Amino acid sequence: MPQRIITSTPADYHLPFEEIYVAVNKDPVSNENLHAWFMPAADRPGRRVLLYLHGSALNIGANIDHAQRFHNLGFSVFLLSYRGYGKSAGISPSEESVYVDAETAWDYLVTDRKFEPSSVFIYGHSLGGAVAIQLALTHPDAGGVIVEGTFTSIAEMARLHSQYRILPLDIIIKHRFDSVNKVGRLEVPVLFIHGTSDERVPYSMTRELFERTASEKRIKLILGGGHNNTAAVGGEEYLQTVRDFFRFAGSHSALNVKRGD
Repeated sequence: MPQRIITSTPADYHLPFEEIYVAVNKDPVSNENLHAWFMPAADRPGRRVLLYLHGSALNIGANIDHAQRFHNLGFSVFLLSYRGYGKSAGISPSEESVYVDAETAWDYLVTDRKFEPSSVFIYGHSLGGAVAIQLALTHPDAGGVIVEGTFTSIAEMARLHSQYRILPLDIIIKHRFDSVNKVGRLEVPVLFIHGTSDERVPYSMTRELFERTASEKRIKLILGGGHNNTAAVGGEEYLQTVRDFFRFAGSHSALNVKRGD
C-alpha cells in the first residue's frame, strides 16, 4: 500500500536531518535511487545508528513520530522509503526489491557513513519486521534487531481468513516473507515487540517467532497495544524495554569481541 505524497518531514518535528538519495547498485537491471532521511544523533553522531524499515503502507513521512523515539534515545536514525514508496524510484514493490533496498541502506551506512556493523541496529515494523529479519540474517555482525508487530509468513496471514484456507497457498503466493523459517538461523540479538490488541497481526505470531529464534532474544507484549500504536500505548514501559535491549545487545557484542568471534 505505497503512497507517493509525503505529508511530513523531520523538520516538522524539529529534528536535524539530511535528505539523501542512494543508488540501488545491487540490482543489476536497475538505475533507481532510494529516498531517505538521515537524522544524526545530537551527541556523538557517529556512535550508533538505527536503520528503520517501515511497514507496507504509506512511506517514511508516516514514521517520523516513531523514529523520533529512537533518536531521543541517542541514536542516529536512517529512515528510507522502499522503491515504489514516497520519492523513491520504481513502481512495483516486491519481496525481492524490498530486501535489496534494505541491503542498499546497510551498505550506505557501513561504506559511505563508516559505521561499524556492530553499531548498526535494525528496526522493522510489520512488513518491515520481515525485511529486518532477512537483513539481520545476511549480516550477523549487526548490533541487534528489533522486530515489532510482524507476522510469521504471508501464507500464515492468509490462513487467518477462511476464504483462503482452501487454496494451495504455499504454491500460489508470490511474496512469501517466510520469517518463521528464517529466525532459527539468526545470530544477532533480537527483541520482539507486539501489542496484545493488534487488530491486523495476532501477537501469537510474535510468540512463535520468538520461540523459534536461535540467537539471544527477548520478547515484550504491550497490553492493549494495537498494530500502529504500541509505543504510544506502552509509553515509558516500551521505551525502557528498548533501552534494556540496547544495553543487552551491546554487552553481547562486547563479549563476542572479547572472545574473538
